Amino acid sequence: MSDTLPACPSCQSEYVYQDQSMLICPECGYEWNPAEVEAEEAITVKDANGALLADGDKVTVVKDLKIKGSSQVIKIGTKALVRRVLDKKDHELDCKVDGVGEMMVTAKFVKKA
Repeated sequence: MSDTLPACPSCQSEYVYQDQSMLICPECGYEWNPAEVEAEEAITVKDANGALLADGDKVTVVKDLKIKGSSQVIKIGTKALVRRVLDKKDHELDCKVDGVGEMMVTAKFVKKA
């Protein structure tokens, strides 16, 4: 049954069940209407130039970025692959950055390659 139902948008649990028109996650207790989520699902995140970013886009860093908790710096021009676009206020992009690895990046510091 969980093969046809989407994962929980709150905790990404795969153990979601349906109760009438609502979907319910037994792990975190989140309830949602899948028809409403589809309309909200179109997350719009724009890069430094105003271009819309999507999952799988290749981006380039437009400014030197210090990595929090490290002495490492991501230099201007470093390329990254956007794995997921998230609806967060601070770090919207889950990226794989060349030479650094996986990390969250703020969209205003990258441009579409």
